[in-house]
Amino acid sequence: MTLNSIELTTIDGAVTTLGDYSDNVILVVNVASRCGLSPQYEKLEGLQQTYGERGFTVLGFPSNQFLQELSTEDAIKEYCSTTWGVTFPMFEKVRVNGKKAHPLYQELTRTPDAEGKAGRVSWNFEKFLITRDGGVHRFRPQTEPDAPEIVGLIEASLTAPARTGG
Repeated sequence: MTLNSIELTTIDGAVTTLGDYSDNVILVVNVASRCGLSPQYEKLEGLQQTYGERGFTVLGFPSNQFLQELSTEDAIKEYCSTTWGVTFPMFEKVRVNGKKAHPLYQELTRTPDAEGKAGRVSWNFEKFLITRDGGVHRFRPQTEPDAPEIVGLIEASLTAPARTGG
């Protein structure tokens, strides 16, 4: 299975794949509305506004894996738009860890972080940056979306040629 072939369901119920976003630099984030890290939504939206027209997108994946997400997709959608002005694509709630983890997270969690540790998502707002060359870079929840290491990778990837296939 390639990342691009993984089926995804939007928060509105439409079926798509990661391949539909493959021309973009993608920041995949497991989000939660009732988490102490939810102010990161503001910085995620800032990245979307800054780089969206240049071929970047945030993809938000609500998860109640850590018991901090609202109960329905409609409630999540309303919270994200009214509280944080989210315009980036949001998806249905997913599991990010365990045997029932979404296939996207089964693949992404194989990627090690800066300390070389792969495996389980540690908390809400863990970030996976997929660059145009198909590289995956992992950032733990405490790394802010606008951290220099994330912004630098986004900018470098936006100036690189788009990947083919995948």
